[in-house]
Amino acid sequence: MQPSAPPKAIGVLPNLIFMSRWLQLPLYLGLILAQCVYVFHFWVELTDLIGAVFGNAASLDHILDVVTIDGAVRPTKLTEATIMLVVLGLIDVVMISNLLIMVIVGGYETFVSRMNLESHPDQPEWLSHVNASVLKVKLAMAIIGISSIHLLKTFINANAYDVKTLLAQTGIHITFLLSALAIAWCDRIMTATQNQASQGH
Repeated sequence: MQPSAPPKAIGVLPNLIFMSRWLQLPLYLGLILAQCVYVFHFWVELTDLIGAVFGNAASLDHILDVVTIDGAVRPTKLTEATIMLVVLGLIDVVMISNLLIMVIVGGYETFVSRMNLESHPDQPEWLSHVNASVLKVKLAMAIIGISSIHLLKTFINANAYDVKTLLAQTGIHITFLLSALAIAWCDRIMTATQNQASQGH
């Protein structure tokens, strides 16, 4: 058995270019700070909702201001529609937070450095086979979910919007759907091509 050849030394310029990936680290740290802002915002909204339910006047005013659309009649009390709008806003925050986690964890793992989470019990299932293509598909699906929440909030308050705005938001959502389908289709074609190439060898 012949000894394996020693690894080839990386040149100065290629090594510099490769090390430049660490310039992305401050970006992911910044997204973690953005995640903290969303957590704070979530608890403020949730606390005000609970306070409004128990009759806190300041919390009620804040909640009614949040759900009132410019030009619409401001509600005077909590209703089922008002509570639903606040809860949809909380769900929206959670989904954006999930999107941030996917970008932070998946992007760092894909473009910066391995985190060696294979033996960790809390490793996300999708992280074991993540790559740039898989990450794009998952991000597209997350954006569709966020867009769906915004569209639902708009339809609940449909009386406060004109027809042009409703059609525009619906068209944007459909565009997101078509974009996600196109990304998924391209990923499928690339995967099939790679499989055929590996079988050919």
